[in-house]
Amino acid sequence: MSGDEETQEQTIADDLVVTKYKMGAEIANQALKTVVAAATAGTSVLSLCEKGDAFIVAETGKIFKKEKEMKKGIAFPTCVSVNNCVCHYSPLKSDPDVVLKDGDLIKVDLGVHVDGFISNVAHSFVVGVTKDNPLTGRKADVLKAAHLCAEAALRLVKPGNQNAQVTEAWNKIAKSFKCSPIEGMLSHQLKQHVIDGEKTIIQNPTDQQKKDHEKAEFEVHEVYAVDVLVSTGEGKAKDGGQRTTVYKREPSKVYGLKMKTSRAFFSEVERRFDTMPFTLRAFEDEAKARLGVVECAKHELLQPFSVLHEKEGEVVAQFKFTVLLMANGPLRITSSLFEPELYKSEHEVEDAELKALLQSSASRKTQKKKKKKASKTVENATGQAMETEDAE
Repeated sequence: MSGDEETQEQTIADDLVVTKYKMGAEIANQALKTVVAAATAGTSVLSLCEKGDAFIVAETGKIFKKEKEMKKGIAFPTCVSVNNCVCHYSPLKSDPDVVLKDGDLIKVDLGVHVDGFISNVAHSFVVGVTKDNPLTGRKADVLKAAHLCAEAALRLVKPGNQNAQVTEAWNKIAKSFKCSPIEGMLSHQLKQHVIDGEKTIIQNPTDQQKKDHEKAEFEVHEVYAVDVLVSTGEGKAKDGGQRTTVYKREPSKVYGLKMKTSRAFFSEVERRFDTMPFTLRAFEDEAKARLGVVECAKHELLQPFSVLHEKEGEVVAQFKFTVLLMANGPLRITSSLFEPELYKSEHEVEDAELKALLQSSASRKTQKKKKKKASKTVENATGQAMETEDAE
């Protein structure tokens, strides 16, 4: 990267960048709510994925209308992965339909970007559970474990801390619920137009991954998509041979495509999605897209997001949130809709240090009061209202 480009990187030190993140996050949170509300017994997974994507496209189309050149829209297509399916399931119309039933553990994962600033979110729940009839057993265990892992990360992903601290906390929390984090899964730093930044947090690394994984310290003005995936089983996710439908452009690779269909498909990818993940469902002619993607993927112009599975009979829960490491503390901009009263586990976090961490407040109220007070002073002095940060 040349020095020029280096100086141009936009970070959340800039208020407008924060605004773009928050606008994307608001749409992601609403899209999540929409999909979750529709995810009832008898509903097809395809219809839920279509609903999430359509919502994101419609809502991002309403903002920054004057900025004709600004790219915005889906940063990660809606995926709805059921039970032992770990992630990235976003079927095409031509795929066999999966229909939800009561008792299914569902993971909804999606992302939105505004001008390349990405807000990702994922949430897990069990279909048909009510407050009057809360869920117990292994599904409740894994949901509690994953939720508490996310809560621990919210308190640990802050400037000065190391990525390894998060990895360690996740292992301990999952273990106390007799669950395992999915091996080798990564949470990434986010940058403008980059969903997989170089700093990462790894889950449940193998010995080899422990050696290879780069240690990193979180720094102020960084942004992370913190992604937690926990299994009732051993936490080994395998490609079950199901069709991959989600891909992203690999900017470092160049190759002269031979087939006309591949070239047409690839130029549409570059024009519409740039480096953001997309689904083949987004193409008008699905058959042509399925054909065109083959050569692109073979020569690594596109990177696949494979559909992964844990062993049959196990279940996997996922929570993902996007956090901005602001100067006055971490700010979570996307959040799950987890309702703790729906899930009762016989297990709990044993580790005293982790217990204390989870009981500590993750809110920024104290800083907010100071900020409000400061802006009041300015207001009194200048007679102008300053915008204070929206209450989280």
